[in-house]
Amino acid sequence: MLLRHRTALASAAALGGLLLAWAPATAQAAPSSTASSGVGAPAAVKDIVCTVNDNGVNYRGGPGTNYPVLGKVNKGQKINAKGREGSWVMGDLWGGRTGVWIHVAYLDC
Repeated sequence: MLLRHRTALASAAALGGLLLAWAPATAQAAPSSTASSGVGAPAAVKDIVCTVNDNGVNYRGGPGTNYPVLGKVNKGQKINAKGREGSWVMGDLWGGRTGVWIHVAYLDC
């Protein structure tokens, strides 16, 4: 149990760092390539793919146990992480619903 808790914390810390690195900065200068070409385009942001690490994991309508359970997923299910609030990750299930929330303890990212 302690090992699983440490693994969950490590996953949460890694995901937090990745999402912080993934979040667009608001006060950055425009890239030099757009300045020289005169044409600006937003940079593409690649989704962070996480994998569910247990069977029968609830996914919810919001970031907390007070939100309704919308369904369950099993180990191996992939999710494109789009955001995070506290210990909850919001994303789109591969081949399934979009905008669902899963606790980081049940994700490997």
